[in-house]
Amino acid sequence: MLGISRRIWGWMFVDWACQPYFTLLLTFIFAPYFTSAIVGNDVLGQQYWGWMLAIAGIAIAGLAPVLGATADSTGARRSWIIVFSILFVITSFALWWAIPGGSFVWPLIAFGVGLCAAEFIAIFVNAMLPGLCPDRQLGVISGSGWALGYAGGLVSLALLLTLLAEDESGKTLLGNAPAFGLNPETREGTRFVGPFTSLWFILFMVPFFLWTPDQRPKSDGQTFRGLIATLRTLPRQRSLFAFLGSSMFYRDALNGLYAFGGIYAAGVLDWSIVQIGTFGIASLIFGSIFAWIGGFADRKWGPKAIINASCLVLIAVCVIIVTTNREMVVFMPVAFESSTPDIVFFICGCIIGGAGGTLQAASRTMMVRQADSDRMTEAFGLYAFAGKATSFLAPFLIASFTSLTGDQRLGITPLIVLFLIGVLFLHWVQPKRLTQ
Repeated sequence: MLGISRRIWGWMFVDWACQPYFTLLLTFIFAPYFTSAIVGNDVLGQQYWGWMLAIAGIAIAGLAPVLGATADSTGARRSWIIVFSILFVITSFALWWAIPGGSFVWPLIAFGVGLCAAEFIAIFVNAMLPGLCPDRQLGVISGSGWALGYAGGLVSLALLLTLLAEDESGKTLLGNAPAFGLNPETREGTRFVGPFTSLWFILFMVPFFLWTPDQRPKSDGQTFRGLIATLRTLPRQRSLFAFLGSSMFYRDALNGLYAFGGIYAAGVLDWSIVQIGTFGIASLIFGSIFAWIGGFADRKWGPKAIINASCLVLIAVCVIIVTTNREMVVFMPVAFESSTPDIVFFICGCIIGGAGGTLQAASRTMMVRQADSDRMTEAFGLYAFAGKATSFLAPFLIASFTSLTGDQRLGITPLIVLFLIGVLFLHWVQPKRLTQ
């Protein structure tokens, strides 16, 4: 790590700068605050949040290939990154005015636009990776950036919980009032998550803009024609086609767990923001640890076995979550005052973090084993597109099932089906062996 050049450090710091948007806003702080304090109805809140994520996912899937092709053909990535960074900063900061009991429409719009901006920034930044280092170092640099992102999420979440985000009693995790004189009665400590995310991004994007220059385009301007040709021949590459289909479904299910975990804990188990944040810290720690351990397991048994095992573990966790609420644990009745449901869900969160980290790390290795060595960048571009093509599906299904059943717990059920489809497609994947 010490031998990494400044331009690579600048590139990796984008993960650190962006991660609080996903950790603080999408999962652990703002999402449960939105459902419980702004909407004031957990079932309706989950529906609205699901529809917003579905719409944002459709927008990302529709525009991502165009923006990716533009990045490859023009090379003028920094200008686009600046545009979307401005959107990111403005929409994040605007969440400060998402007051309890206020309008839920514009916070949904602001968050959705900011989420699209964060994803589009990632497209242009990721397109710069092949020009930063030799091919043999791509995995190391990409993994190091991912690890740095996890660390950024962990540090930012710890700061919010200890200094700012208050529970219903008006106290932070340390038992104090929110810092800087913020008013706990109007939830200013929790609402400050928006400006905090915005300021964090501004500060830690500085290394990228100072150290990581734009690169010349590597294509002849025929990016779209090449992409179309690749898509036409893809069905004939059965193993690669099956893996992209498999990852499309299980990654969507995993993202659904990440996006709705905090909302579920707030609505079904009545967890406070502080409890959910503590749960998030544990999940991030387990994700980092098991992603690292999973690398050794991958080397011994191969990525297909790790992906299968991770998906099956996550299916089991989903079943436990769907059959657990304040009055029962896996269909077994418990006293309403019992802490058993809280303990079970906390353990499930740690398992989701661990299995999710392992699943994502093994998926990247599997992509390397599926792709031609001389077309690795195109393959990972296709992998990124596959991940966005159905990114609306899990939120759409969760919102639909929540609306249909009127039950927040049953609304999570479709994720089990998505994981199962992913496992089914994986049957036709035949990873080639890597050379030593």
